[in-house]
Amino acid sequence: MQQLNDTKVVETIVIGAGQAGLAVGYHLSQRGLPFVMLDANERVGDQWRRRWDSLRLFTPAKFDSLPGMPFPAPPNAFPTKDAMGDYLEAYARQFDLPVETGVRVERLSRNGSHYIVEAGDQRYEARNVVVAMANYQRPWVPEFANQLRSDIVQLHSADYRNPTQTQPGDVLLVGAGNSGSEIALELSRTHRVWMSGRDTGYIPFRVEGLAGRLILVRLVLRVLFHRILTIKTPLGRKARPKIIVKGGPLIRVKRKDLEVARVTRVPRIAGIEDGRPVLDDGRVMDVSNVIWCTGFRPGFSWIDLPIHGDREPQHRSGTVEEHPGLYFVGLHFLSALSSAMIHGVGRDAQRIAKLIASRSRRSRSSSRVEEFTAA
Repeated sequence: MQQLNDTKVVETIVIGAGQAGLAVGYHLSQRGLPFVMLDANERVGDQWRRRWDSLRLFTPAKFDSLPGMPFPAPPNAFPTKDAMGDYLEAYARQFDLPVETGVRVERLSRNGSHYIVEAGDQRYEARNVVVAMANYQRPWVPEFANQLRSDIVQLHSADYRNPTQTQPGDVLLVGAGNSGSEIALELSRTHRVWMSGRDTGYIPFRVEGLAGRLILVRLVLRVLFHRILTIKTPLGRKARPKIIVKGGPLIRVKRKDLEVARVTRVPRIAGIEDGRPVLDDGRVMDVSNVIWCTGFRPGFSWIDLPIHGDREPQHRSGTVEEHPGLYFVGLHFLSALSSAMIHGVGRDAQRIAKLIASRSRRSRSSSRVEEFTAA
């Protein structure tokens, strides 16, 4: 990496050192291409460590490996979130990937044929930029959340760690997806829990059992998510918009589990009345805690380029055609339903690294032609 005045010049910048960024870094490194990785966290893997304490991955360890390094656990074990964070940190160390931590990118813009990346008082210039981040970065709660009474504890799932953050009394958990359902089960051991949100359905087998090992691994992960539900198939192209908007079914939790735990389903939350949550059916919930499992919103407004920055970036399998050298990896359904999953991100990363290598060869070839012509 060169230093030009106050600007660091590098061939390729990878923004984000989660599983997507690290997979890209591995494939760039294998091709001998110069690059640097920028990550806002203090340690590689912190984005996993910050999640709630009891979280375990939904996929077994045999599907939790990045290219070139198996996950260090029994094949059918379901790793904890801390184990995943430690694995990512070990992965970066194993392949000596050039990660600069504690660097929060605040702006990405284009200057002619190069891109400018700004992070605090640091400035970088690169021919290629890979944004290796998920679609959803900003925790979202409805605007009326700030009308709740001050004596009601409210947390977004991004800030929830364990039940000690709540106070005695009932809990209203808003959002009935995978995160909401798992947190609801955990809180039901110490609180009465009301869960607001639509029923998302659930897969009809236990992922930890024999059926899970046979169906989840052989059919769902390897075939359905990775080969059938892709942008190359009519079924995948038809399913993609619905999957992105609605999400998927519950993976580990079943409807019966919630019933046994006495988690009570209630209608959607409609607003606030006298500082308390009110439901669609008019009921006012006298609760002491509200946990917002309401998801996240896109966080691409820092990209100063005409690619619909605060929505899903316009791309073709991760390539932004109107901006040569700009790529995305890690987005939901980038090229397949497995694209944002640990076992699927490596395929996209390899393809993007190959495109960068090809672009680099063309650039060197053009430079040699120009030098020969000038001579």
